[in-house]
Amino acid sequence: MTVALYPGTFDPLTNGHLDLIMRSVRMFDKVIVAIFENTMKGPLFTVEERRRLIEESTKGLGNIEIATFSNTLLVFYAKQRQAHVIIRGLRAIADFEYEFQMTLMNRRLDEDIETVFLMPREEYTYVASRLIKEVAAYGGNVEELVPSPVALALKEKFRRQA
Repeated sequence: MTVALYPGTFDPLTNGHLDLIMRSVRMFDKVIVAIFENTMKGPLFTVEERRRLIEESTKGLGNIEIATFSNTLLVFYAKQRQAHVIIRGLRAIADFEYEFQMTLMNRRLDEDIETVFLMPREEYTYVASRLIKEVAAYGGNVEELVPSPVALALKEKFRRQA
């Protein structure tokens, strides 16, 4: 059984992330969407909120698991979860440079774990969680760029902060 790990902060989950998840579940026997708990990034949503939003957005996908991790290197977590593949998304050249370095370091740490790069559908290549949060914070419409549970959660989050 091929287990793939798709790590990220997913703050928030975008349609680009969802596109990669949906394509990954067709390629691998099991996909673990691993939410990285990185408090240094100052997340908008708690880990529990992100987990719930991903669960709601991926309902009906049978070979997916939502998990969280922190305080460990990605390859160590992948090994612990018996994942042989790490899925990473690429939107632009800048992503490639960063991901290339990370992949080589991960390979040095554990050569048995492969990294697979996927590009999101064209309409999501410019979408980043950081941009989604910024647009939503100022009242912009992001409904076509995020799953509907995320759009509702963003409206609620920013309504409370106003």
